[in-house]
Amino acid sequence: MPSFMIHKPGIFSRPYRALTIGIILAVTAVAFESLAVITVAPMLAEDLRGLELYGWVFSAYLLAQLTGTVITGQQVDRHGPAWPFVAALAIFGLGLITAGLAPNMPMVIGGRALQGFGAGALINCVYSCISLRYDDSLRAQILAVFSSAYIIPALLGPYVAGLVAERLSWRFVFWGLLPFLLLTAILTLPTFLRLTAKGNPGERGRVWPALQLALGTGLLLTGLGRLPQLVGVLLALGGLVLIVLPLRRLLPAGTLVARAGLPALVAARGLLMASYFGTETFLVLTLTTLKGYAADTTGLFVASGALSWSAAAWLQARLDRLDQGQGRRQRVLLGVSLTLVGIGAVTQVVWLPNEAIAWVMAGYLLMGLGIGLAHPTSSAIAFTQLTDRSEGAISADLQVADTFTPAVGIGTGDALVAISRASDWAISVGIVAALGVQFLLVLASLLAAFRLPHNHKGQIR
Repeated sequence: MPSFMIHKPGIFSRPYRALTIGIILAVTAVAFESLAVITVAPMLAEDLRGLELYGWVFSAYLLAQLTGTVITGQQVDRHGPAWPFVAALAIFGLGLITAGLAPNMPMVIGGRALQGFGAGALINCVYSCISLRYDDSLRAQILAVFSSAYIIPALLGPYVAGLVAERLSWRFVFWGLLPFLLLTAILTLPTFLRLTAKGNPGERGRVWPALQLALGTGLLLTGLGRLPQLVGVLLALGGLVLIVLPLRRLLPAGTLVARAGLPALVAARGLLMASYFGTETFLVLTLTTLKGYAADTTGLFVASGALSWSAAAWLQARLDRLDQGQGRRQRVLLGVSLTLVGIGAVTQVVWLPNEAIAWVMAGYLLMGLGIGLAHPTSSAIAFTQLTDRSEGAISADLQVADTFTPAVGIGTGDALVAISRASDWAISVGIVAALGVQFLLVLASLLAAFRLPHNHKGQIR
């Protein structure tokens, strides 16, 4: 039979349908929870009289997510993704129940830590399953769906969470996700249980480095938040000392210097994610604090970025089918370049008059298009680099890059804003500096991206 008459199964064909839907539900639950908490955190902090602990609602989640990501990568390599996935769902669900029942802020923070650990483990298992279950020709499609699963939460999550919190209670924002976790388990476990580990038995001893990285990151973020005080300087320096060794242990050798191949890919991806989310964070701050825009207007910016990210993710999947993965490196370079141009436009928001806000919107759309091209494509490239790394380890590499670098990028920007205010400078000075940091991060990402593999089989020419 001629090859053009052979029907190739897609990610929603019968062999993959339940797993694909389950992956969408899992990612959507994690995304919705993250966005929803941003909306209800001020309300729960005020209700529980714990505004002084407000920042740790997010920091506890982040640090636990780092730990869950790395520890689960090791367990997937040893035992396969099935039971780590069950544990991730259970821990994430326990965190939702704990936060929803919390009588005080420390218990909320504990629940958020459980959610973060479960979320990091859950996404790691999903990445590993994509590598083990889907053919290379289908990975770009499922990774595009992976990215698109953030769209509905981005568009509806904050509004629905606010509505539930106002009409019922912020506690129902946590509890409402529990049915989605149960449905995810029903749809995905039959496939997960059939998957076996292909990992390297030598990938062990990563628990302590993960804990050390979480501790160092916590100290770094705490110190950055207390600058320019001496205690802040000491904490930040101590955090930096603590994170260097575990980063070198947990990431591919050469990542910190963007060595050609997989190390450069992980470095470029982490820097890109940091610049995108950092720019988004300080853009919203600028629009509300300096420009006087209402929350619904800033919400339109967030929604537009999510939509352009999704559109570009689907475009890269289509292009990947057409060229059978041969253009992946070029798509990452194009994506990072578009993000660079977009961030350059967005950084003008401080000086532009409100009448020129369309220029900022255009830049933000370019940012979304750029990361939508580069992010899923970089995942597809990473999963071809299995010569000395296993599925679980590579999944952990990607998740550490996606989580650690944005935290540090945003924390650095926050420190610059805090320094400007403590020095009695205009807040616009700190915001400009914070946006400048994000521009430097995406520029570094582009330089690292030039050292990516030259073809989709992971061989450097």
